[in-house]
Amino acid sequence: MTVVDHHHAPATTRLTGWTPALIPAALVSLSAFFLFALEWRPIGFLTMAVGIGLCTWLDRELLRDLLLICVGLVIVSTISVRADVSWLNVILMGTVLTMAVAVPYLLNRFGYGDHTIRFQWLSGEPWTRWMWAYLIAVPAIGWLLLPTYFVRSGAYLNWPLLADWTEVARFFAGVNFVGSWDEFFFICTVFVLFRRHFPFWISNVLTAVIFVSFLYELGYKEWGPLLTTPFAMLQAYLFAKTRSLLYVLCVHLLFDVVVFLSIVHARYPDRLPIFFYLW
Repeated sequence: MTVVDHHHAPATTRLTGWTPALIPAALVSLSAFFLFALEWRPIGFLTMAVGIGLCTWLDRELLRDLLLICVGLVIVSTISVRADVSWLNVILMGTVLTMAVAVPYLLNRFGYGDHTIRFQWLSGEPWTRWMWAYLIAVPAIGWLLLPTYFVRSGAYLNWPLLADWTEVARFFAGVNFVGSWDEFFFICTVFVLFRRHFPFWISNVLTAVIFVSFLYELGYKEWGPLLTTPFAMLQAYLFAKTRSLLYVLCVHLLFDVVVFLSIVHARYPDRLPIFFYLW
């Protein structure tokens, strides 16, 4: 199936098939793996710089959009994105992540005079039966898989201790904020910028590497990428298919409700006995 985003991408993608411009784009995408997943910041910045340098030589039009992606990645990399519900970190992380979306948007809108980065809540078309069915399926799938992942892998230990109700409340707010930010940055910014130049599935893979690397540092470690990779790629597919930010946000936040409940359950299994484990 060929996925075409008629609203957010040009009718004809600039670059099709193999092109040397894929090399700098892949290097920028790979830089996120070093920056976030491995937390090797110097290697990540070096990889990014090489990608930008090659793009200056290979494709000046792609360069404009790669620079916007890099600006966002550099802003995010100024802090640790490991889950932490202390008040200082909540304020710091909230500010930095907001800037990582706002600065590329403002540069694109007012620096380039372009409208590639936009936040279209609705496509103007009614949600179909399959869209409603998927909304129901997402939390059900999460309920089946997430407790087993967090508990059996020990990944819940990557998340806050949740010592009292105020930390639980801040954690719930943080999960929803970061989940929303994921769609604003990875889908409405990074994916859309890649999509201007490359076919859908290439853009999706490039975006997923960045998306999953961020989630890994956040706390989805151990075998978490086996869950977050298909989720990230499905979100880009849904965005291209529905052209609705509201829809992909609903999908993400419903999934994140189960993430939140699963982690609270892992910390306090006797107080939230609503899950079972697949093994």
